Amino acid sequence: MKRFVLMALLLLMLPLAAFADNSVDFGNVGGTLKGTDAGLTLTGSTLTSVKGLFGGGLVTGNLGSVSFTTGALISGSLKMGGTFAAGGTFTIMGNGHNGIPKGVLFSGTFSTPVVWTLVTLPDGTHSYTLTGTLSGTLIPGYSTTGVTIQLTINTGKGYFDGKVRLASGDTSIVVPEPGTLGLLGTGLLGIAGLVRRKMRRT
Repeated sequence: MKRFVLMALLLLMLPLAAFADNSVDFGNVGGTLKGTDAGLTLTGSTLTSVKGLFGGGLVTGNLGSVSFTTGALISGSLKMGGTFAAGGTFTIMGNGHNGIPKGVLFSGTFSTPVVWTLVTLPDGTHSYTLTGTLSGTLIPGYSTTGVTIQLTINTGKGYFDGKVRLASGDTSIVVPEPGTLGLLGTGLLGIAGLVRRKMRRT
């Protein structure tokens, strides 16, 4: 009976490993967003914050750049909001400052259609948000999916006319922690070995 209870406890612990994860967040501001029916392109946006890279805390400053392209517009319009096709590119570069590595931090593509939403505020000004899901590679070599991005663009009383300065952006990446999973797996194997050894003695 003891053996059955111990094995059941081990099995209950296994699903916890699947939820061991680490979130890495990138923030960016500025840059020029250009758009046509062929897609949107962001250039010159400054990477201003990184949180959780290599398990670290929040780092701020001029840390690099963020750029992307989307697929073509498949519904709606640039002025009133719509949807862009999956595809394109998304790149986050580090510049080597404040402990952030120099080079590509994240490289990926939009894995689902990208939503372009117009919001009219009570004062009559307009704001656009761009939301999408990415898949790609984070620098430690983690292939990852479920990356989310949200960008905000303010156009004042006017509408998006094909070119505007980006207000802010946020990219959140969830990646598994191999170290945590490895330690948990080793620990479970060790416990299983001890249980087996004890059962043999009795």
